[in-house]
Amino acid sequence: MAWEDEVVGPDVASAGLHISERIGRDVAAQFDLEEALEASRYASHPYSSHPKEWPPLYEVVDNRELPPVLIGRYNAAGGEGTALCGIFPEIRRAWASVDNSLFLWRFDKWDGQCPEYSGEEQAICAVGLVRSKPGVFVEGIQYLLVLATPVELILIGVCCSGRGDGIDPYADISLQPLPEYTISSDGVTMTCITCTDKGQIFLAGRDGHIYEMLYTSGSGWHKRCRKVCLTAGLSSLLSRWVLPNALKFGSVDPIIDMVVDNERHILYARTEDMKLQVYDLGEHGDAPLRKIAEEKNLIDPRDTQYSVRRSNGSRTASRAPKPSIACISPLSMLESRCLHLVAVLSDGRRLYLSTSSSSGSGISVGGFTGISSISHRPRYLKVVASRPSPPVGVGSGITFGAVSLAGRTQTDDLTLKVDTAFYSSGTLLLSDSSLSTMSSLLIVYRDLSMQSTSSGNLGMTRSTRALREIVSSLPVEGRMLFVADVLPQPDTAATIQSLYLDVEPCAFEGSRESSEKASAKLWARGDLPSQHILPRRRIVVFTTTGMTEIALNRPVDILRKLLESHSPRSLLEDFFNRFGAAEAAAMCLLLAAKLISAEENLISNSVADKAAEAFEDPRIVGMPQLDSSSALSNTRTPPGGFSMGQVVQEAEPVFSGAHEGLCLCSSRLLYPIWEFPIVIIQGKVGSDSRSEGVIVCRLSAEAMQVLERKIRSLEMFLRSRRNQRRGLYGYVAGLGDRSGSILYGTGSDSSVGQIKARSLFNSPSQNADSPEAMHSSKRQRLPYTPTELAAMEVRAMECLRRLLRRSSEALFLLQVISQHHITRLIQSLDTDLHQKLVQLTFHQLVCSEEGDHIAMRLISGLMEYYIGPDGRGTVDEISGKLRDGCPSYFNESDYKYFLAVECLEKASVSTKAEDRENLAKDALNLLTKIPESADLRTVCKRFEDLRFYEAVVRLPLQKAQVLDPNFDALNEKIDAGRRENALSLRCQCYEIVTGALHFLKGESGLQVPQREFSTSGKISNGRSVLDQASRDRYILQIVQLSIQWPDRVFHEYLYDKMIDLGLESELLEYGGPDLVPFLQSAGREHSKEASISGKSVKYLDLLAKYYVLKRQHLLAAHVLYRLAERRCVDPAAGPTLEQRQQYLSSALLQAKSSSSAMSALPTRNASDDVLLEMLEGKLAVLRFQMKIKEELDTIASRSEERSTTPESHSRDPFPQGTLVADGNAAKAARDKSQELALDLKSITQLYNEYAVPFQLWEICLEMLNFARYSGDADSQIVRETWARLLDQALSRGGVAEACAVLKRVGSILYPGDGASIPLDTLCLHLEKAALERSTSGLELVGDDDVARSLLAACKGAAELVLNIYDQLLSNGTIVPSPNLRLRLLRSVLAVLREWAMSGVAQKMGTAMSGPSLVLGRAGAVSLEQTTISQGIRDKIISAANRYMTEVRRLALPQSQTEAVGRGFRELEERVSSPFHF
Repeated sequence: MAWEDEVVGPDVASAGLHISERIGRDVAAQFDLEEALEASRYASHPYSSHPKEWPPLYEVVDNRELPPVLIGRYNAAGGEGTALCGIFPEIRRAWASVDNSLFLWRFDKWDGQCPEYSGEEQAICAVGLVRSKPGVFVEGIQYLLVLATPVELILIGVCCSGRGDGIDPYADISLQPLPEYTISSDGVTMTCITCTDKGQIFLAGRDGHIYEMLYTSGSGWHKRCRKVCLTAGLSSLLSRWVLPNALKFGSVDPIIDMVVDNERHILYARTEDMKLQVYDLGEHGDAPLRKIAEEKNLIDPRDTQYSVRRSNGSRTASRAPKPSIACISPLSMLESRCLHLVAVLSDGRRLYLSTSSSSGSGISVGGFTGISSISHRPRYLKVVASRPSPPVGVGSGITFGAVSLAGRTQTDDLTLKVDTAFYSSGTLLLSDSSLSTMSSLLIVYRDLSMQSTSSGNLGMTRSTRALREIVSSLPVEGRMLFVADVLPQPDTAATIQSLYLDVEPCAFEGSRESSEKASAKLWARGDLPSQHILPRRRIVVFTTTGMTEIALNRPVDILRKLLESHSPRSLLEDFFNRFGAAEAAAMCLLLAAKLISAEENLISNSVADKAAEAFEDPRIVGMPQLDSSSALSNTRTPPGGFSMGQVVQEAEPVFSGAHEGLCLCSSRLLYPIWEFPIVIIQGKVGSDSRSEGVIVCRLSAEAMQVLERKIRSLEMFLRSRRNQRRGLYGYVAGLGDRSGSILYGTGSDSSVGQIKARSLFNSPSQNADSPEAMHSSKRQRLPYTPTELAAMEVRAMECLRRLLRRSSEALFLLQVISQHHITRLIQSLDTDLHQKLVQLTFHQLVCSEEGDHIAMRLISGLMEYYIGPDGRGTVDEISGKLRDGCPSYFNESDYKYFLAVECLEKASVSTKAEDRENLAKDALNLLTKIPESADLRTVCKRFEDLRFYEAVVRLPLQKAQVLDPNFDALNEKIDAGRRENALSLRCQCYEIVTGALHFLKGESGLQVPQREFSTSGKISNGRSVLDQASRDRYILQIVQLSIQWPDRVFHEYLYDKMIDLGLESELLEYGGPDLVPFLQSAGREHSKEASISGKSVKYLDLLAKYYVLKRQHLLAAHVLYRLAERRCVDPAAGPTLEQRQQYLSSALLQAKSSSSAMSALPTRNASDDVLLEMLEGKLAVLRFQMKIKEELDTIASRSEERSTTPESHSRDPFPQGTLVADGNAAKAARDKSQELALDLKSITQLYNEYAVPFQLWEICLEMLNFARYSGDADSQIVRETWARLLDQALSRGGVAEACAVLKRVGSILYPGDGASIPLDTLCLHLEKAALERSTSGLELVGDDDVARSLLAACKGAAELVLNIYDQLLSNGTIVPSPNLRLRLLRSVLAVLREWAMSGVAQKMGTAMSGPSLVLGRAGAVSLEQTTISQGIRDKIISAANRYMTEVRRLALPQSQTEAVGRGFRELEERVSSPFHF
């Protein structure tokens, strides 16, 4: 089928909004009967007449005589027996009783059957029919006949059955006696019987009481059937038991009629004395009967507000008898929520009564506000409104309510004499015997025409809401006995109930009424909104002479008869004038498309053609034009002056009646489903819509089929008119090529083509640049030409046609899904999509993208049903049906897609590898033809299951190219939003390829999307387990296929994902030529930033590895150096100093490798040496930074420990201040430590900002030494730093600690000549401290401790240390104290001994200086056993002699100097001895 330009999304959505608006207006226009009655009080003519030239409002379908057996039995009784009659429309039977015999026969047709029941001896006095309660009788007994005789009450089972064709379920009927369900009447004669839809049986007795007949299945000694009096008190019961009826005195007002309101659960009773009684059955109809009110004075003969007009001189009128009540009938909630009962009087008037104040706001039904169905319990009974009697003598003389006196004698009364009346769903039938010649049947029902009233001063709203009725008269023979509606056929009623169950819940919910009776209530809405779905209303009248079936013609039937009878054109125009062009055009569509319910066969092709011609005739339906009434009204000059500054309103376009009729017809077809959900949950108990209940389609398959057929017929009619270019289609098509954009949406630059941008259903705004806008405002501006208006209307109708087509396809799709059990099809939906389906309306299914997506998911489930491992067929079986029935939901691309899915399903169950591969290739070939339609996430998962990764790579990349063919994702010149959208579409495709890598790599973090199709049981339970080798092989295959695809955007996406997955080695080995630019871009993106992001670090690190792999060492060194020096804001997120050291070490190694490689070349780049030197310096400074950070952390820890330990400040006189100081110190040290972790610092920063403030003098000395701060040993900074270091050590641990620090630091800084260590200052400083501390008793200091530390700092250079001491001793100014000089001499003795020992060690070839004197005496070699060189011996002897002299010169007691002098002498002797040293 050719479907070009059939369903266009924007057109359908625009038309859908208009349909919603139109439905909303129609629902809002529904008014209550009370409002109509109130408005009609101000109308001069509440009744109107039917035009004589038109076809009649009714047809007598058939006149049937009474069954011969009934007439014979009645005649045999001589006309004196007890005879009753009535109609049971539920079972399509009329009934009559003669004495003790009951006869039943079909009233709608004569089938020759009239069964008789005469099982009782007493005469039958009342008959009723009730639907049997479930579970009491066998299923075959559907109804119960209730017979009342003066002595017994009997139940008889009624079994209805159809015949072989199944068309008529009431074809055969049989009566089943139930002898166990017969009880005594206790002497009470029943006058009438009424029953509820719940199976309750109420009987009215001649004693004025109401009884209920209860029946159960019975068990044990319980009675199966019993009678209960509901209205009698205790006194009445005693009276009835004690006294017989013959001895009772007093008047009794028996009940002669009862009716039940099954919607409100109210029982109404009418007595012989014209009293009305109200009884409440409870909110649900199962409560005990409770009397609410009883009213008698409901009729006031003096009330002339609506009474007939009386002549002032008429004595007959003044003596008019008090009218009686002819019938009472409950009003459906569809008619009124305020009025509950209508009583028809014998003079033809109607009284509308209410039992409670049911006023309230409407409720929302399907997104529209309708009449509230909330029931209020009855509290009283009062007359709310009344209606005058119809005019007398209806016939040719009636004109708008005037009374015709034709054919009446002078003595005839002008009032009606109603013997019997019938009211149902807005239709009233009266049996009038006011004429003495013969009785007539008056038929009164609502006038649906739009003819205006004569009261022009009243507002339009009141006049349109006023109740106006048409009266027709039908002469009948005999007297009317009973009237009943002919209910719709069961299949039609079931369709109507399914469609309108949620639209009119008050008519169908909460009741056990049959669908036939419930659907008949829709007649109360009038024929116009329902004549496309409801059949003609038929009424059967039971008279004394027979039965007459009357069909009431709807407006569309009158139009059909006008077209059939070749009536003059003036009659057709009159019809359009009375009903309005829109309503009449809608009825023309019903006939032209043959949409009339159940009566399509009545519409001939000639009638359909004439209706189509009338629909397209501009002389009848009009032409689109401008509505300038509002604009003209706004330009009038106000009285008494001129108008200045008033805005001239632009005239709005008004479409023709054809367009409005199409809108009406479409909205009424779609109204029952438009804003209602497509599915419902049956059996749901909780709030979780998924866990409980079964999801089913809201409409039955039959209802959807009927509605789809009607909508499709209407769309086909419109399409045929478009193809034939009829009506405005031909007018617009005659304009030439310009019309193409209007009919088919191809676009045009002409003025007609520009209408696409304007609103199709609302008034567009005027173009300010048009020439008309420049004219004077005194002249009315015309924004549209007639051609443009016609084009706009054609375009709007085309949008509606497309909406109808889409709607019919949606209904077809729902039928197919319903046939396959929707609950099974939606098992694969996730929770969110499941909830969206439950809430999805038909409007959304037709017009929204979400509806289209859900429909596709349902189709996917349907396809799975056919192509799964336990499928019921092949794709061709169901796809052909879907392509023909709903091509906008399932097209050729979808067909190929599901063929591919079928191939994949076959491959999944195949056991041969070759077959699996061939089927996978076939599927790939099919999918490559429809890249834009394929559901990649589903099919690629299936290809992954088959390990066919070629498709996993090719299909997503191909679809990405289709979605973004112009590479908008890389175009910096277009809008950012458009560029981001293109990139997002591409990434959605790329994710599928990387998802396969995720799985093969074993990553669990990726959420695999839920598939729309479950694969075969072999694969759906889990993919086969792969070994690592297979995983690596498939990963390599995906990477190679991906690199080969020429898509730079995808390559960047792939590289990024591979880095995240840890596939760096594969990336470096198989990466494409764009890998290096991709990795370099990370550094360029952040070159101007203070810090580098973590993701960029990965890129740069990988780039360095790539350069190392490619032996580009210099480039790798630069990248590693950038990683090492990068700054971070958060220390936790950045690299540690150890990691920076590693980066610098690696960079230094790469620089050295590059230098080694370059050294072999004839030319050498000086920049390489600069880089190498810079990296070595950076690495050395970083070591200082690490030391400082370590020291700061130690300081912070110690300070925190002291601040949290009270014992450490037990002796402090001001502990609080000390705690605060420790806390501040800890915080400062911790902050500075964190600063050091942020980036690399210079040596100046480290010295001035970190080392000095925190008194890290040892590190300061190291940095000064590294920086070669000064080559002069007398540098003041160096001396001060050493002094601070020693003072710090002395304060911490005394001389011992200071000596240890000197050993440690001096050995590091000693360059070989002692130039960077001020030994004289250190020596004097330590010796003084040692003397002071030992003299004061603070510390026990050895005589040689300082000397040993100096020797250790100078790495055993004893001669150098001796020279330092010699300088100090030779200057009396520096060392004036004898005690200090004595201590220096002791230290000199220790140095000389060490020197001598070191000389021996040198001669022996071993390094003895360390372990002998400097590091301890243990293991020292005996001086007597060694010899030294002559030079050293001479120096030591000379020094010993000199220092012995110095000792003797000291002004100290001999006891203090003797030991020192003896030491020098012994040393001299040992050194001088040639053998014993």
